[in-house]
Amino acid sequence: MRRVVRALLRQVPLADRETAAALRRRRRVVAVTAVTGAGLLGASLSTPPGSPRFYRLTAATAATWIAGGLLSGPLHLGRSFGRGDRLTRPVLVPALLGVAAFAPFYGCALVCRRIGPLNRMLTSILAYAHRGSDGPVLATTLLNGAAEEVFFRGALYAAISGPTAPITVSTGTYVLATTATRNPMLVAASAVMGSVFAVQRHVTGGVQASTITHLVWSALMLRFLPPLFPPPPRVPGHTSR
Repeated sequence: MRRVVRALLRQVPLADRETAAALRRRRRVVAVTAVTGAGLLGASLSTPPGSPRFYRLTAATAATWIAGGLLSGPLHLGRSFGRGDRLTRPVLVPALLGVAAFAPFYGCALVCRRIGPLNRMLTSILAYAHRGSDGPVLATTLLNGAAEEVFFRGALYAAISGPTAPITVSTGTYVLATTATRNPMLVAASAVMGSVFAVQRHVTGGVQASTITHLVWSALMLRFLPPLFPPPPRVPGHTSR
């Protein structure tokens, strides 16, 4: 247990700082990417669940996050302290954290399903899982989760100076981008998990840990939440526009 706590909280030595010119360039790329990606994210979740346009727009959103992250400058995978204080690539602890993070979300979902407005918000977003094909929905979810880490905990985090400002600014921007979905439940989840991911980035110095946690958490949410919020029955003769 002490080893897990150390891997979660003990900060590794940080990489060398970027030059002022490189930092300015990164910030310009990040600003353009943030606006473009947020617009695509909002557009993707305004399309009918399961429609071809939904998959095209979510793929474009992921491509935008990844392209912006890579074009902004060098990114790092990060390391964590392992046995004997050796620095290793984080794998197991981030995966366990993804499982641990899922548990309270599932508990909250059990409560939300009994509260009308919250039930409707969750049902509307989970309709994309119900109405889409399992494989493409899973691929879309995981691709966008990884892409968000490349941009928000990679490029955007690296564009902010200071000991703790990158945590607050990257999380705040992540939440602001998620408001484009117009779903308060997604915004709330982005605030909680965005904070977790940013702290992981702070501790490990890279995006590998937060990416693994994000993917494990997302996969569990996609697997276990949709059965709690079944879609409303279709009205005979009604077609979605």
